[in-house]
Amino acid sequence: MTTAILMQKSKTLTVVLAIAASAACANTMKGAKVDAENAAEKTAAGVETVDVKAALIADGRVDASNINVDTSASTKTVVLKGTVPTAEQKSVAEAIARSQAKGYTINNTLTVAPK
Repeated sequence: MTTAILMQKSKTLTVVLAIAASAACANTMKGAKVDAENAAEKTAAGVETVDVKAALIADGRVDASNINVDTSASTKTVVLKGTVPTAEQKSVAEAIARSQAKGYTINNTLTVAPK
């Protein structure tokens, strides 16, 4: 996936979550506020996922084809899953994730599987 496609998906995710938040049926103003805050957290986590994956793809030092990026809004954690061909790529992928997801904990569960 190109960075442009990932950015478009990020925008689409934002719109979908905004629609979901506005469609939420809250009986009170407090409920509506909580719904909006939850939607904002999930949107931010989705953006972090897209930002990290786009940076991994764009960086020529890492083969990102087998890397999955998951982000938890509630724990502010980014998890790198999958395989890379070298230990160096595993370290570089983690460094890229740290630089893109400031304020998030990075959990690097990548395994090294030489090609």
